Amino acid sequence: MAMRTNSDHSALSRACFGALFGALVVTAALALAGPARAIETKAREAVLLDMTTGAILLEKNADTAMPTASMSKIMTVFMVFERLKDGRLSLDDKLLVSENAWRKGGSKMYVELGDQIRIEDLLRGVIVQSGNDASIVLAEGLGGTEESFAEEMTEKGKEIGLSNSSFANSTGWPDPNHWMTAGDLATLALRTIQDFPDYYHYYGETEFTWSDIRQGNRNTLLYKNVGADGLKTGHTEEAGYGLTGSAIRDGRRLILVVNGLQSVRERTEESVKLINWGFREFDNYTLFKAGETVEEAAVWLGDLDTVPLVSAEDLTVTLSRKARKGMIVTVNYLSPVPAPIQRGQQVATLVIKTPDREPIEMPLTAGEDVALLGPISRLVSGLKFIVMGEP
Repeated sequence: MAMRTNSDHSALSRACFGALFGALVVTAALALAGPARAIETKAREAVLLDMTTGAILLEKNADTAMPTASMSKIMTVFMVFERLKDGRLSLDDKLLVSENAWRKGGSKMYVELGDQIRIEDLLRGVIVQSGNDASIVLAEGLGGTEESFAEEMTEKGKEIGLSNSSFANSTGWPDPNHWMTAGDLATLALRTIQDFPDYYHYYGETEFTWSDIRQGNRNTLLYKNVGADGLKTGHTEEAGYGLTGSAIRDGRRLILVVNGLQSVRERTEESVKLINWGFREFDNYTLFKAGETVEEAAVWLGDLDTVPLVSAEDLTVTLSRKARKGMIVTVNYLSPVPAPIQRGQQVATLVIKTPDREPIEMPLTAGEDVALLGPISRLVSGLKFIVMGEP
């Protein structure tokens, strides 16, 4: 990989070249720049992303609205986690089981009509047992009705970046007004993990017993030794078999969404294949630490000859182990940089190019304050530039 410095103005043009690191396939955090090398999948819709950088490793129909079945229960749980985090709710609070919740078909926690059930138990009933009844108890208890709770889900979804999601119920029960995209499910999983570290562990539980009925978690990734610790499966005839999952290895976390598969077995096999591929083919590397100097830029009419160009944040990138050539990193700025310059002021752009992605741009800021020279010093510096061609 080559690193280039492009600095231009009307009187002066320079290009500086130097070797930097090894070849990289790069994406910036959550500036999703399109997937890298594709892998085939039987899933109708799919997304695989690296949580640290936001790099999309795989996408297939990621922005297509689709029925999500029980995977949309992740949003129901998100609403509960949020109330727990901000103190509006506690795990020991109890909610009443209505006849509506008790009668609901499909997957069940097997609550009894009129019971008062702790929030923590209801959460396990939703997450582990995928209980439609438990989901409705939570929705009615927190929203008054399931319909009003679903409206809250849709509104909250918009707030957290779910740009193409609509919720008509708390369970994922088929409804023409209930849909999400694979991309939105990936975003929801990411936000769940980021926002609720104290509660996310429930997604990793493999079984839960209620009313003397022990049920195992339907997320088969939890049993496959791939590092999985969540999140949720779903199935209806229209949606097919789907899974929103996450796995972590050596501190690196991937988020996977697949949907439209033909069976539990196919869902499991595809999920394991894609998770293993993502960990095997890609890795994360930190190019620059926050505050680290990337380049020294010449200064025009300043009390310093140069100003360090620094990365405002840690710049961590995702690298494909099979695409190690053709990467170019360029630092672009107007040179010389005119004084005065304030520390933290953006004065350059780091541009990262690779043959199979759109360019990624990251800001570089001044690492020091540079004051403007006085009138006489500016005159001397201007004459020096005219005579010697140097700022």
